[in-house]
Amino acid sequence: MPLTDVAIRNAKAQDKVVKLSDGEGLQLWVMPTGSKLWRLAYRIDGKQKKLAIGPYPEIDLRTARERRDAAKKQLRDGKDPSAEKKVAKLTAASARGATFNVRADMLIEAKEKANKAERTLSKVRWLLGLARPDLGRRPIGEITSAETLAVLRKLEKKNHLETAKRLRSTLSEVFRAAIIDGLVVSDPTAALRGAIQAPVTVSHAALTKPKQLGQLLRAIDGFDGQPTTRTALQLMAMLYPRPGELRFARWEEFDFQLKEWLIPADRMKMRIEHYKPLPHQAIVLLEELRDATEPLRDDAQSALLFPSMRSTKRPMSENTLNAALRRLGYANEEHVAHGFRSSASTLLNESKLWHADAVERSLAHEEPNKVRRAYARGEYWEERVKMAQWWADQVDLMRAGAKFHWPAER
Repeated sequence: MPLTDVAIRNAKAQDKVVKLSDGEGLQLWVMPTGSKLWRLAYRIDGKQKKLAIGPYPEIDLRTARERRDAAKKQLRDGKDPSAEKKVAKLTAASARGATFNVRADMLIEAKEKANKAERTLSKVRWLLGLARPDLGRRPIGEITSAETLAVLRKLEKKNHLETAKRLRSTLSEVFRAAIIDGLVVSDPTAALRGAIQAPVTVSHAALTKPKQLGQLLRAIDGFDGQPTTRTALQLMAMLYPRPGELRFARWEEFDFQLKEWLIPADRMKMRIEHYKPLPHQAIVLLEELRDATEPLRDDAQSALLFPSMRSTKRPMSENTLNAALRRLGYANEEHVAHGFRSSASTLLNESKLWHADAVERSLAHEEPNKVRRAYARGEYWEERVKMAQWWADQVDLMRAGAKFHWPAER
């Protein structure tokens, strides 16, 4: 006969275990100590086994029956309820042990094994460090969207919107990796898209009028600070790389015979190596720089072109070039080091002399089509070589105050 709550409450302890049956294998064991425990007797693979369901009254009659029915379903599916319980217990214990800190460290380790650039690794470490005080000790599987949002809100209040955006993306990487390992059911950051104010994209300030650019070029020539800083600015104007690509440049990347600069993939935004043709003016600048700095270098071949003043092993600060432009009287709103790319892009396209794809390749903007990208270097290289020399010549003309060489029909 099925048990009732009254019968369970009135059940008295005896000298030995009293087993009260509720049917279908569910039993209430009344222990000599007076405690009452739910057990499920079942048979699998010809063996009699028992499953501990839990104590009464923490688990009432209704809950015990629900757990019995769930165990019976496992049996019908060919699963052993006791084995499944052990697996669930181990998984839960593992999830509790896998804190956010543990999983964040695993993400960093994975990126290190993938040979990500040190700058990328530093940025990931810094971003995760912003979340560690609030989430670090929390089990990864228990972190909610609300908790994650609270971390992002702190950055939003400080108007660090771009940082908040990047942090949300990095946190998502942590949670998605935990999903693969079975520690998390869903990514709590997925529900936060649009919850944080989006950062306003601001274009890099740049001079795009030939006359204004010529004035800047003359000011750079007259720069009275470090000669290497002046050379870096001159090369930025002539070759228009991203500032970080030039700051971290090493002599081994330059082939003066082939007249090209190979920027390795780990320093490129798109993580694809980039060849840049060198006009003869750039080669002259580079040779002068090499001759002037070679006595200061320990390893002439692998050394940095523009080392820090404090250490030849580290590149010049990312603020050096912009600080030099400020010193020349150009405010952040007028022109920044990255702006030389916009200057070149604008004037090269406006000249109508060069294929737009050749200009894009010279800027190292990735071709979205993988097949076209595979042939991009060969397809536009000759035109890019001519364009590089033409642009360097125009830089000389603008510096001299001459007019930019527009096509005749203009």
